[in-house]
Amino acid sequence: MATHSAGTARTDAPDRQWIRRFHPAPDAPVRLLCLPHAGGSASAYFGLSQLLAPKVEVLAVQYPGRQDRRDELLLDSIAALRAGLAEELTSWLDRPIALFGHSMGAVLAYETARLLAEDERAHLAHLFVSGRGDPARKADVALDLLDDRAMVQALGDLGGTDRRLLEDEDVLRMVAPAIRSDYRAVRTYRHAPGPLLPCPVTALVGDQDAMAPVDDVEKWASYTSAEFSLKVFQGGHFYLLEQFRKVSDHVYDGLGDSLSVQASPG
Repeated sequence: MATHSAGTARTDAPDRQWIRRFHPAPDAPVRLLCLPHAGGSASAYFGLSQLLAPKVEVLAVQYPGRQDRRDELLLDSIAALRAGLAEELTSWLDRPIALFGHSMGAVLAYETARLLAEDERAHLAHLFVSGRGDPARKADVALDLLDDRAMVQALGDLGGTDRRLLEDEDVLRMVAPAIRSDYRAVRTYRHAPGPLLPCPVTALVGDQDAMAPVDDVEKWASYTSAEFSLKVFQGGHFYLLEQFRKVSDHVYDGLGDSLSVQASPG
């Protein structure tokens, strides 16, 4: 990770490109870094942020090439996304930090957690992976190789985007590049063996998620030397969009001891 002074969190400064704080919580003892699914944006975690504040400060990641970063260069690999995010995360390590990622975001959260585990400035509290099975398993389908309409339709079939996007050619052309870039990142990701994570890992999944069967999600247990837990919710791949309260309760319980740690002075 980039070299910056440790303990210099920017709690009062404007948020930089990668990080969005919808509900700043300067007194929260722990931060939760949330990483969106393929085609998603930071706003996907507004509800979770609202439910966890002020006891947990949620940092929602905004990938390049969407919403207010629409004019920026897209990053089409997990490695490139992790490198860009890591550069900015050095400013947020004054408190324990947990990570939550859904689908593609789960893989990026895991790879970012591996990086933080090697950084002596970071206190890695927990990793929550949602809607994703064994990271060593290669992607089954090459959605980024479909045409725009078929690709967005596939995401819509999973419940991850508004089907009305298909009815507006201008909007379709606008959102398709970011979705394609993310799907390419998913397809080309290859897990590299390495040390086990030292933090607890919690896997969350919908009981009808065809992309992440429960028996495959259970394999996350082999990626940590600490505790592992599995939570199965009702629903498909995007179960969490309608169950943020249940998810937030489970995340809050999972953070456990980190919530009793006093935040460092600002």
